[in-house]
Amino acid sequence: MLKFLAIRDFVIVSSLELDFSAGFTALTGETGAGKSILIDALSLALGERGDAAMVRNGCERAEIAAEFDIAALPYLQAWLAEQELAGDEGVCLLRRVLDANGRSRGFINGCSATLQQMRDAGEQLLDIHGQHAHQSLVRTEAQRKLLDGYAGVAADAEKVAALYRDWQTLRRRRISLSENAEAVAAERELLRFQRDELEGLGFNAAEWQELQADYARLAHAASLLETAAFGIETLSEADNACLAQLNALAARLRDGMAHDTGLGETLRMLESAQAELQEAVYALRHYQQRLDTDPQRLHEQEQRIQGVMDAARKHRVAPEQLGEALQCIVARLAELGGDADLAALEQQEKSAQQSYLAAAQKLTTARKKAADKLAREITETMQALAMQGGSFDVALLPLAEGNAYGLETIEFQVAANPGVPPRSLAKVASGGELSRISLAIQVAASQVASVPTLIFDEVDSGIGGRVAEIVGHLLKKLGKNYQVLCVTHLPQVAAAADHQWQVSKAAENGVTLSHIAVLDGEQRVEEIARMLGGVKITDTTRKHAAEMLGAAA
Repeated sequence: MLKFLAIRDFVIVSSLELDFSAGFTALTGETGAGKSILIDALSLALGERGDAAMVRNGCERAEIAAEFDIAALPYLQAWLAEQELAGDEGVCLLRRVLDANGRSRGFINGCSATLQQMRDAGEQLLDIHGQHAHQSLVRTEAQRKLLDGYAGVAADAEKVAALYRDWQTLRRRRISLSENAEAVAAERELLRFQRDELEGLGFNAAEWQELQADYARLAHAASLLETAAFGIETLSEADNACLAQLNALAARLRDGMAHDTGLGETLRMLESAQAELQEAVYALRHYQQRLDTDPQRLHEQEQRIQGVMDAARKHRVAPEQLGEALQCIVARLAELGGDADLAALEQQEKSAQQSYLAAAQKLTTARKKAADKLAREITETMQALAMQGGSFDVALLPLAEGNAYGLETIEFQVAANPGVPPRSLAKVASGGELSRISLAIQVAASQVASVPTLIFDEVDSGIGGRVAEIVGHLLKKLGKNYQVLCVTHLPQVAAAADHQWQVSKAAENGVTLSHIAVLDGEQRVEEIARMLGGVKITDTTRKHAAEMLGAAA
């Protein structure tokens, strides 16, 4: 669960540190005091996108740090270890820094993390039900995801989607082959010819480099032999050869050393040069012996080079890219079915379709079972929310061939009053009814939530009186199994909370700042009385507030 939250220079919060408890906590305060800032800050810590406008005016950066107890979340602990993001045992610390220039950085347990990693961790830690959640609940995609999550078949739905994609890929290939059989046959024939031609060429990039080097030597063999002979003659065989002159000079230096030993260093350098030049003579003679001047071999290499160059021109690539050209041809042949005929491709398509249908039918069975249970739970909750006689249904509308989401579309249907036929949730006219139905759906879905912390952001909008009291009891009931936080403007909901925080804002040195205070018993009475009585709070209002708190307790 969420244990601690620190916020600094975020929107209108200068500095705020909060310790959280288990159970149901209500956040209350005047309209515009910044009750939703806490949720916005948590969302940012959990990887939601932020912008520079979230940084408090005049500050360099905003920073949010959230600490969670994850001792009861072994899957998250394993994920953190796998991602090399593990920290202290049983603890997960998420930190987000947002600079005034819009740059954002995220950290998990002190290690740099991507926004996706923060979102992946956040999905296992906390679930936020926003005040506008009913707007998303009217969308088919949101309804399908909610049902699959409730049924625990989200992974099965992903498998169905993957099998559908495989089936459709084969189907498109089969249709393409059927509709363009003649053109495909001609293309395949050309590709086969090109493949055989390149494979017959036996091109190898390393061999090509060596061939070019050998050809260069053979083509210039006469000139290279002449160069080697000139070197040998200059160094050792001419009348005034270098080695002969060095030998004569060395002899003179040796004679001179009898009179001055200072010539010894010069003599040693000269003798070293003699040795190097003699080695050069040996190397040139060896080079002469191994230099190949075979005209037949030169002709063969010329033909080989010409063959490679012709193939490269034909395929409009550099010679070094002939290997890649062959790979492209082989890949295209495989895409066209290679040597396989249309019947084989049809069989592959049929097999893929059967795999998809088997998985999709299994998914449908699980959805039907969960849909009935979810509909009953939501219908029961609707009765308590002043919608007596109303009913909720999760309809599975069959699809002729199915799609990536299964063999049906999911549609939430509602009959707000008895005797009225159910209609799509998207067509429910009353905003108040839609808010109450949304809350009933969220409560039902929350009961199977795998995350330990649930946050409700003014989902009680548009209701009041006895219904508001029931909403409070529902949230309190959830608080027995989950850590529940709710931003609310209703005293009936706040009175049902185990803990209550008051959000306020005030001007300090000309700057508006938001604060959160943890309320004790008497303070809760005052805050509930304010919510009940408005501007003027009387003793009667305070007594009513105290009675509400006592009844809820």
